[in-house]
Amino acid sequence: MQIVKHPSKILSQKLKEVKEITPEIRGLISNMKKQMVESLGVGLAANQVGQNLAIFVIDKKLAEENKVPDAYINPEITEYSKDKTEMEEGCLSLPEYFASVARAKKIKIKALDENGNKIKIKARGFLARVLQHETDHLNGVLIKEKVSKNYSN
Repeated sequence: MQIVKHPSKILSQKLKEVKEITPEIRGLISNMKKQMVESLGVGLAANQVGQNLAIFVIDKKLAEENKVPDAYINPEITEYSKDKTEMEEGCLSLPEYFASVARAKKIKIKALDENGNKIKIKARGFLARVLQHETDHLNGVLIKEKVSKNYSN
């Protein structure tokens, strides 16, 4: 499993909804978790490993600290706080590229976990940032496109 790098087309397209959680989907999720750890990432979306599926995984420790799952299938952010915060972000698909990105401090997200259970989560701080970053991937948006106008002046 290789990390797909920009400008690969799969990174800029909206990914397909997962219709059924099969053993293949669970295997993909397991492999994505391993790849993310090997790549020293805190999140990894399916298109970053060449798969056109609305799935992402996040760092196991971050998930445990926040008592949330570490795999998200068909996620949808349903609410963004008006309060935003800026922080430097990197991306495994954009090696050596870092940018200051403004994101909502708090979000609400709904998804399926890897067992097909419906989950609804209120996230804040770094967890909210990671979930927003990975959801952007599933919508074909990279941090290069999210760079704060203030930062680029």
